[in-house]
Amino acid sequence: MNRIAIIGGGSWATAIAKIVIGKTHHIGWYMRRDDRIEDFRRLGHNPAYLMSVHFDVNEIEFSSDINKIVEAYDTLVFVTPSPYLKNHLKKLKTRLRDKFIITAIKGIVPDENLACSEYFNQVYDVPLENLACIGGPSHAEEVALERLSYLTIGCADQEKARDFASLIESDYIKTKTSTDVIGIEYASVLKNVYAIASGICSGLKYGDNFQAVLMSNAVQEMNRFVSTIHPLSRNINDSAYMGDLLVTGYSNFSRNRTFGTMIGKGYSVKSAQIEMEMIAEGFFGTKCMKEINRHMHVNMPILDAVYNILYERISPQIEIKLLTDSFR
Repeated sequence: MNRIAIIGGGSWATAIAKIVIGKTHHIGWYMRRDDRIEDFRRLGHNPAYLMSVHFDVNEIEFSSDINKIVEAYDTLVFVTPSPYLKNHLKKLKTRLRDKFIITAIKGIVPDENLACSEYFNQVYDVPLENLACIGGPSHAEEVALERLSYLTIGCADQEKARDFASLIESDYIKTKTSTDVIGIEYASVLKNVYAIASGICSGLKYGDNFQAVLMSNAVQEMNRFVSTIHPLSRNINDSAYMGDLLVTGYSNFSRNRTFGTMIGKGYSVKSAQIEMEMIAEGFFGTKCMKEINRHMHVNMPILDAVYNILYERISPQIEIKLLTDSFR
């Protein structure tokens, strides 16, 4: 597990690279753009994200050729935005079945409407024991500042989960393991949707009292969905579920909350996306989860409200008012 590669070049990818390289002192790193790689080598930091985090570039094997990195490394941590995962994987000629795949993507694969581990399993035939996920409240910005963070490593093979968890543990990273890969992944998608809802309500000037009610209803809604799609004994109040929901719903670092706040203030979806210059995973996750739930038939009024605002162009004032009337 010391032969680890990062697939992706954004802020969370950079934060995970910082965690891993601090213990292994070598990683492979796939980034799509050669100019970003050249700037990274010259500057000693990611030129676009978390620029305060400095690396010894001699400890990094960069490449814009995903096949070169996948072939050379045994453990692959995927940290690309979920809408782009399929396009990256289409370039692959190297088989993934024998690799240990860790997904740190908190999103659904569009069109397929599958969680990332489901996609790797069903499309690339990666066995479940070779699939893991990283969950928990973990803003990349706070990891970069070495503020104490708690991560959950989910994997059907608990020995592999423990091995990776112990590898990344440090003074500022605490870890634990779980077998609930699917539940953690879907919860991490839903918390982005609920963070957009929180932002919309903030933009509409709803106060902290209502935000607390919104979050308490959100965790109940999350529990109903994950219990339906992947029934097993879990504690929804665990940090991998509710903890991730709370930090994404309340933190100023949350892109999804920021995106929602702009919508609540009257921005169109397109103008909010342009101004942010970063991807709010919850925008794509909302549509995917709505489509998945058409088959699951779970009662999800918050998801429905966010979908109606973002995709049906219903007024946030009207939709949130209807939502508030359904809460008690």
